[in-house]
Amino acid sequence: MLERSRRDFIKGTLALGAMPLVLGANTEKKQGLKFIHITDSHLDLSDQNSIEAMEIMVEFVNENYKDLDFVVFGGDNFNNNVAHDDDAQKFKGIVDELKCPIYSVRGNKESSPALDDEIRLSAFQKMFCSASEVKIHGKDWLVEKNGYILLGLDSCIDDANNGRYTEETLTFAEKILDKGKPTIIVDHHPYTNFWNETNEKAIHNYILNNTEEVQKRLFKYKNLILTLSGHKHVDSVKELQGTKMIATRAFIRPLDLDMYPMRYVELDGDKISEKLIYTA
Repeated sequence: MLERSRRDFIKGTLALGAMPLVLGANTEKKQGLKFIHITDSHLDLSDQNSIEAMEIMVEFVNENYKDLDFVVFGGDNFNNNVAHDDDAQKFKGIVDELKCPIYSVRGNKESSPALDDEIRLSAFQKMFCSASEVKIHGKDWLVEKNGYILLGLDSCIDDANNGRYTEETLTFAEKILDKGKPTIIVDHHPYTNFWNETNEKAIHNYILNNTEEVQKRLFKYKNLILTLSGHKHVDSVKELQGTKMIATRAFIRPLDLDMYPMRYVELDGDKISEKLIYTA
């Protein structure tokens, strides 16, 4: 009888010890996402200030945002106006000092080299999209993190300022959105004329040229929760068909000395918190 009671006690104790683990597994809160969006930094080897600005950014982010899941760069990261890839290598050498993963899409500068074709899509992907978690599909890529999908869509047309999504890009995005997971799209060209442009040439150069088709095919998805763009250098936060649509102020456009802008974003489920931050 005594031996049986001891066995029952030990079994009960083990069961109690296991309970917090079971409860913890059932009540664990879904992870969120914290990241920074930087676009249009236009690093230029002939402009030392543009180089120093990026170095300031790295120091600022490493010091003040130590728990980021990643930093994503939105295109026109470097001006691509020197022979070979010296400016691309300079940009990469600086941002590689960030203490978190970095992801990047191209802008019209990366897709329109001024002197040669050294930095084209394949070279850009090899240099900036080689992390093991980045899955490349044609011009585009995806990263899955903490229950979210980050889609990097290439809106660029080689040797042109304007942009559009190819059929391959649209089909790829639809396939990913069909999975139903909360999804973020980052590209370079904005979807709407949020700054009320009246010049037709400027509208053609700045707004995604097939935006009506893109809106019809992609923005109908309820799990497309956020888009991030650049190109126009103007800041905007709006909603489009229930999706938060952000264009981040160009990093190259500081408010004052050393005050270079970036977008800080936090996701918690479908809840999105964001703010424009500056390096000083």
